[in-house]
Amino acid sequence: MATVNLSDYKPLHIANAGDFNIGIVFSEWNSFVTHNLRDAAIEILEKEGVKKENITTFQVPGAFELIYAGMQLCKERKYDAVITIGCVIRGETPHFEYVCSAVAQGIKDCNILTDVPVIFCVLTDDTQEQSIARSGGNLGNKGVEAAVTALQMIDFKKNLSGTVSDIGF
Repeated sequence: MATVNLSDYKPLHIANAGDFNIGIVFSEWNSFVTHNLRDAAIEILEKEGVKKENITTFQVPGAFELIYAGMQLCKERKYDAVITIGCVIRGETPHFEYVCSAVAQGIKDCNILTDVPVIFCVLTDDTQEQSIARSGGNLGNKGVEAAVTALQMIDFKKNLSGTVSDIGF
């Protein structure tokens, strides 16, 4: 588990970021965390030149619903990337493991079944304190990392245009 701030932001200077369309799906569950993650992601996207009107946010009830919402946004073929934001905090039952595993697998499926990069920004912490530390506290804000990752993956995909794969696909 990280014990240092991994969210130090270094500007990317990606050309044409103003043309990018990004969907952000965030969970209302544990909103004291997810709203901080969402706001940090939006701030970084705008700093990098993504136009405010090209960032669309969608709220869903919980982390499990991120899967459906993320897939629907991918199917719209309107977004260059989708950021999924949630927070699951361990409780006293196995529910934590089931939800975390399903969400991770579901977001992975969005990535392999569509051509839209879907960014996993779901905190899976043991305590509220850990979630707070990773959503703007002393360990940074994973929303920053999600925004940077989304921009890098859009840039990666755009740079693939016209290249030939040597993997055999």
